[in-house]
Amino acid sequence: MELDATTCERARLSRDARFDGRFFIGVKTTGIYCRPVCPVRAPRADNTTFYASAAAAEAGFRPCLRCRPETAPGTPAWSGTSTTVGRALRLIAEGALDEGSVDALAERLGVGSRHLSRLFMKHLGASPSGVAQTRRLHNAKKLIDATDLPMVQVALSAGYHSIRRFNTHIKNTYGCSPSNLRTKANDRHVDGYQFRLNFRPPYDWQGMIGFLGRHATTGVELVEGSSYSRSIDVDGTVGTFTIDLPSDENCLRCSIRITESKHLIRIIERIKRLFDLSADSTEISRCLQRDAGLKPLVQANPGLRIPGGWDAYEMTVRTIIGQQVSVAGANTTTARLVRAYGSVLTDDGPLDRLFPTADSLSRLDSASAGMPVARAETIKQLSMAVCRGDVCFDNSNDSDLLYRQLTAIKGIGPWTAGYVAMRAMGDPDVFPRSDLVLPKMAGHLFGTAISEPELLQRSENWRPWCAYAAMYLWQMATDQKNRR
Repeated sequence: MELDATTCERARLSRDARFDGRFFIGVKTTGIYCRPVCPVRAPRADNTTFYASAAAAEAGFRPCLRCRPETAPGTPAWSGTSTTVGRALRLIAEGALDEGSVDALAERLGVGSRHLSRLFMKHLGASPSGVAQTRRLHNAKKLIDATDLPMVQVALSAGYHSIRRFNTHIKNTYGCSPSNLRTKANDRHVDGYQFRLNFRPPYDWQGMIGFLGRHATTGVELVEGSSYSRSIDVDGTVGTFTIDLPSDENCLRCSIRITESKHLIRIIERIKRLFDLSADSTEISRCLQRDAGLKPLVQANPGLRIPGGWDAYEMTVRTIIGQQVSVAGANTTTARLVRAYGSVLTDDGPLDRLFPTADSLSRLDSASAGMPVARAETIKQLSMAVCRGDVCFDNSNDSDLLYRQLTAIKGIGPWTAGYVAMRAMGDPDVFPRSDLVLPKMAGHLFGTAISEPELLQRSENWRPWCAYAAMYLWQMATDQKNRR
């Protein structure tokens, strides 16, 4: 990513939170790199260098202990510019390079390893291996600061295969052992694991929590006031998490209660995607406001994000259930399915079920599922396809491949496949053109009736953020409904 030195310098001096995570600052006199929001006295301009990612800065500088670069929002340098880099980063965040090689990662993405390395250097200023190494270091620092886990568990959870390598990396970077680094931390948990997940403002939390609340599945999800909770199962690690927004802070407060810490980092990464924390609202708004018709809507809803899906398979099932029925009706049917086919998490409390697996719903009784038989059969066929491997929700997949896999199943059309790619796969440029609400809202907004082909043509002006434009139009429909 090409950085504009003038813009970066202004953001550095003003400590503008909108640029947090968009670039990092290397300070030559101290050998430390910082976030733009670092509270320490700003160094002279001629002593600073700007980097597009923490991994690029890591090559010559060590992380600041005051602003903690490991807590910065995800770097959006690749967003909307390189789908391959975006897919690679999601896989790296899930540990692809902890278990495999760059060659294997490139093969999963359908490109050569040299080409993948060139893309990473272009967009992030670092190699895939460098990004993975920085990720491991940052994950370890988060766990050291926020948990009381033994250092062996910290190392394994962060992605290190060797405690010796973990100790060496920490000591070489921070100048002290992991245990000494922990003595400097003051954030300790008393009920579960507590984390603060930073984002770039603005963030429309009420819009996010309102959307999730309207679509919440009883027994699996719970929205109370301004907090969101749900049950989770990550490769056998089960539990719950709760998210809320502290006042006057650019972060979400996260409490995770799980049976073991093995997949703690994976859970955090999935929560970040669920709440779209890596989005750059400033850049998205700048792009969408170029359309004069859309501009008032964007200005009226600053920081609108795309609510993600905790699990892509779950999101697909829920989307199928919601075809041609009201949101309330879909929620009732989904809750009934969860009670019948979901595993029991606890005997009491509002979050007492896990969402059914593909294996359990592959045995769905279509005649007694509480929905049209054809729709139940679609869910059953989807589940069987997932079990066979014909449908794969792997983060290495692009939206086009997922689209083809899903639409090959009878009962899944373009709208369902697009909606899943938008919410579950995090594709920012998907536009669910066959949605019935979007042309209607666009007609109100632009002052004239607009057909689906005309709306699709106009959406070309919103690229690469078409999914966000759709969210703004859906929000407009919700606001109109609430005013009635």
